[in-house]
Amino acid sequence: MDNRAPLLQVKNLKQHFKISRKYTTKAVDGISFDIYPGETYGLVGESGSGKSTTGRSIIRLYTPTDGEVVFDGRKVSGKLSKEDEKYLRTNMQMIFQDPMACLNPRKKVKEIIAQGLEIHHLYKDKADLDEKVDRILERVGLSKEHATRFPHQFSGGQRQRIGIARALIMNPKLVIADEAISALDVSIQAQVVNLMKDLQDELGTTYLFIAHDLSMVKYISNRIGVMHLGHIVETGTTDEIFHNPIHPYTKSLLSAIPHPNPVVEKKRVAMVYDMEKEGVDYTKGKLFQLTPTHSVLATDDEFVRWSK
Repeated sequence: MDNRAPLLQVKNLKQHFKISRKYTTKAVDGISFDIYPGETYGLVGESGSGKSTTGRSIIRLYTPTDGEVVFDGRKVSGKLSKEDEKYLRTNMQMIFQDPMACLNPRKKVKEIIAQGLEIHHLYKDKADLDEKVDRILERVGLSKEHATRFPHQFSGGQRQRIGIARALIMNPKLVIADEAISALDVSIQAQVVNLMKDLQDELGTTYLFIAHDLSMVKYISNRIGVMHLGHIVETGTTDEIFHNPIHPYTKSLLSAIPHPNPVVEKKRVAMVYDMEKEGVDYTKGKLFQLTPTHSVLATDDEFVRWSK
């Protein structure tokens, strides 16, 4: 395990939404994980498993119901002091799923990207600001001529690059990429992911990479957490998750990945994970450590059954 202190520690995070007087949705129900500096932690699971809610609770778009989030040694859950809030806003950024919905259509690209720097006064003068915007645009594979255009004049992949530029111009320590590539074509996805990897090598950024596409996560992540219905059911290094999955939900996700070889693809059988049929109750499980980095949520009986 990593000896350095984690950049982000999430302890028993809960995010519940009251829907009506009698009904509360437990979107995130007591999850814990750490992310170390410079690594990419992939959070995977199907739609509705609570991945995006987790990202939004960490960055404080939602106020967490319960639990603790420690970022770079500062507690950022609960009531924030002015200083901690500023620290969180400048050092943690988010890349959103829909590149059109998160860019203001009435603003030019230059204004969208520079907004964070302007709010927090992180520039000397106008020339310095313009230079920073031009530099980040070139970094993400756009040209500085693009700065005076509006979002609707770009393709989806280019808009997502603008979103990445807006997040990275702040030089954040942690970037939460919430399904940042799912709205893009496959060829563009590869470009965007390669771009994120290059920028990580160059700037040492840490990513929380939220996705439902395991093959992409395999390519970019150092460690993976598998999430289902508000619980992290299994976590491990990319190798451990792909070559030694224990939890049936992880196995079912892996079995759904199409294989590029048509002969193998023909024989591929996708597993179906039925929680009720298996009689799994996540609230009764506890974490079993298989290796220092690999753990699975199960009861004693389930653990014996699944590890055969």
